[in-house]
Amino acid sequence: MKIAIVHDWLVTYAGAERVLAALIKVWPEADLFSVIDFLSDQDRAHLGGKKAKTTFIQNLPKAKTRYQKYLPLMPLAIEQLDLSGYDLIISSSHAVAKGVLSGPDQVHISYVHSPIRYAWDLQHQYLQEAGLHRGFKSRVARMILHYIRMWDQRTAAGVDDFIANSHFIGGRIAKAYRRESRVIYPPVDTEGFTLQETKQEFYLTASRMVPYKRIPMIIEAFAAMPDKHLIVIGEGPEMEKCQAIQAPNVTLLGYQSFASLLEHMRNAKAFVFAAEEDFGISPVEAQACGTPVIAFAKGGVLETIHGLDQPVPTGVFYYEQTAEALKAAVAEFENAKPRISALACRLNAERFSAERFEQEIKTFVDSRLEVARTAHRRPLSAPVSAPVSAPVPSPMVILSEHSARVVPIKSV
Repeated sequence: MKIAIVHDWLVTYAGAERVLAALIKVWPEADLFSVIDFLSDQDRAHLGGKKAKTTFIQNLPKAKTRYQKYLPLMPLAIEQLDLSGYDLIISSSHAVAKGVLSGPDQVHISYVHSPIRYAWDLQHQYLQEAGLHRGFKSRVARMILHYIRMWDQRTAAGVDDFIANSHFIGGRIAKAYRRESRVIYPPVDTEGFTLQETKQEFYLTASRMVPYKRIPMIIEAFAAMPDKHLIVIGEGPEMEKCQAIQAPNVTLLGYQSFASLLEHMRNAKAFVFAAEEDFGISPVEAQACGTPVIAFAKGGVLETIHGLDQPVPTGVFYYEQTAEALKAAVAEFENAKPRISALACRLNAERFSAERFEQEIKTFVDSRLEVARTAHRRPLSAPVSAPVSAPVPSPMVILSEHSARVVPIKSV
């Protein structure tokens, strides 16, 4: 059996690429396809050294750094990948990968991190953050997103089975594509993020500094709590905005190695999270270290964190993405801290291990392949015969009630 794995784009090794690495581990013989592939050798090692077969976008100017500018071309590009020789296609998709063309004798299973966020329910948020909420460029962007939305919905018909990375994303799939999906949570490195029960007196947040992560908002909340110490790990376009906030009790470390991230995550009193994520790997990694999470109550975190309303809580939720709401949640956490144990956090995180992911997705794919094989082995149904009845005469016109002479109506 020939297997193809399709990914949107390969530029960095982040959450979606961790899922891709796990897929390649389960099916190491698979061929890899992507719109572009500019991974470093270090990141490619996670993929078993595989290099993707790419599209024409790979050779366009500044494709490595400005690839998102080519989004309008990506539907066309992904359809040019010739996968006709493969029996099984597995797409790992948060943009266009699920749109590859497949035939009736192929099985296409799509693991969806999200339907294209900026084309569906988050369109207005993304346009606002990109400064495209008004003007001529805004109108062009909206037209492009409208086209991509129609393409995205149409190509859903080419997928045999959808897998969602959370029930939250399962709801998006149902809304955008009107399709059911199976939820298989993504793999988390629970072996690499190890338990530590003793904690130090600082809070931690760690992520790329992009607008939806709301890192400036977290810093503003802690600026209003001078007796609390916050450490921030990460870099990105929001760094200058973060640096501009006057908060002596906040330490910006920028990019850090994995060893440094792990050390801080194991020692932190709590991990602070403000994004609306499809799943959210970082909060699970923190819990694997025995570190509770203070999280904005929307998205995948509602499935990965047990709030204070649960018998064995592992974190605290707040319900508005504001500094005031986060400040109140930190105070609530301080009061409830005796109820939250490091061991409970660790046991909760183990539900999302990489081994569990590999077993679940292999079992699901094998079951779908068996259904397909059974369908192909089924003998063709006998032609359906019309019930025996009196012959139907040609249409006629009776000239006279007493005449035996009839005249057939000629066909037009």
